[in-house]
Amino acid sequence: MLDFYAFFIHFEIYHILSLLHTLQIVIFTILIAFRFVLPYLFCTFAIEMITAKEIISYMESQQDDAQRQILMRFFKTGPGEYGEGDQFLGLKVPQTREVVRAVPKDFPLSEIPELLKSRWHEVRLCGLLILVAKFERLATKRLENDEAAIRSRDEILTLYLQYAEQANNWDLVDLSVHKILGHWLLLPSHLGDRDYKIKVLDELAQSPCLWKQRMSIVCSWKTSQMGDPSWCLRYAEIHLHHPHDLMHKAVGWMLREMGKRVGMDLLRDFLRQHAHEMPRTALRYAIEKMPEPERQHWMQT
Repeated sequence: MLDFYAFFIHFEIYHILSLLHTLQIVIFTILIAFRFVLPYLFCTFAIEMITAKEIISYMESQQDDAQRQILMRFFKTGPGEYGEGDQFLGLKVPQTREVVRAVPKDFPLSEIPELLKSRWHEVRLCGLLILVAKFERLATKRLENDEAAIRSRDEILTLYLQYAEQANNWDLVDLSVHKILGHWLLLPSHLGDRDYKIKVLDELAQSPCLWKQRMSIVCSWKTSQMGDPSWCLRYAEIHLHHPHDLMHKAVGWMLREMGKRVGMDLLRDFLRQHAHEMPRTALRYAIEKMPEPERQHWMQT
């Protein structure tokens, strides 16, 4: 009899422990859902509402005052600085990308100007990244020569250029221009041939707007990735004596990428012609990945 009770007690203890273990698993699963899954679902359901106003409203609801202060300092928004007057919600780039991922693929182009004209930096970035996502879906190898895709890419490019001045800080330019304008340069277009494309970039390069000037060189990041160094070489030379440090960095960066993606000999040829007259910042950026002895050689030129 005692053996039966002992067995019964052991069985109940085992049963209770099994239930506790199951409960632990359930609780752990719920915690994981709250931590990783539900925020994404909430974002999806909150944003997938078709209009720019709803996107802006959602992003404004995520404001972070402490992060806003950090971003305002980082992007130089004080009086006399290059980002003077820019306003931030305090969202990090991954948060903005989450919003973009939740926007429907058929989000109307007609809604995007409202995002691009927003006073909020992150909302403008959201608009630009939506354009990037749309363009990239139309620029696959399969759709490269598709007539409908060509028309849609041209429409996106036209809208991007129309609101180019709204990309009024280096991150807004650098996260979008090579993926839209840079890629468009090497794809079929109904807007015009290579001469027309050069004209588009020349107008950007000659604009009094710093950010349009930056677009004309940073777009070559994509063309270099795709094996065409001509765009980088042309606009690096045009901007060689630009007075602004942000352009010195952009020129050096794009030359470095061109050398890495296309050929170091092309970079060395450019340096042999221009190293002696290049701003030191541009030169340092251009030679950053070279061996130390070679870097020293160019810096002493």
